[in-house]
Amino acid sequence: MNNVSLIGRLTADPELRRTQSGLATTRFTVAVDRRFAKQGEEKQTDFINIVAWRQTAEFICKYFTKGQRIALTGSIQTGSYTANDGSKRYTFDVVADGVEFTEKKQQNNIGSNINISPADDFAAIPADEDLPF
Repeated sequence: MNNVSLIGRLTADPELRRTQSGLATTRFTVAVDRRFAKQGEEKQTDFINIVAWRQTAEFICKYFTKGQRIALTGSIQTGSYTANDGSKRYTFDVVADGVEFTEKKQQNNIGSNINISPADDFAAIPADEDLPF
């Protein structure tokens, strides 16, 4: 059985593309924290490539943005190709067939289309301070 369930944050805004035959598709990456960490170490994060097709792709591109949490279900798809240098490369994608929101839309989210719930580990940065990056 090939079933995948993930909850993570989009690392970039998803972009809707169309195949030559007009089929909607999108590819994006989701940052998923590992469940456990060794004592004294920070949790590690996996960056998982996702692909979606048709109405699922259109829905994701319309309603999700960078930094937003997403819950998705799908299946693993593997492949391989030969690189320009002749080496064999392997691919690993999750093909999403269902997505869900995991956060409530904030009422006072003026000037931003990213919805972050208060339970998340984010700190507000006052508008008059310099950003640390």
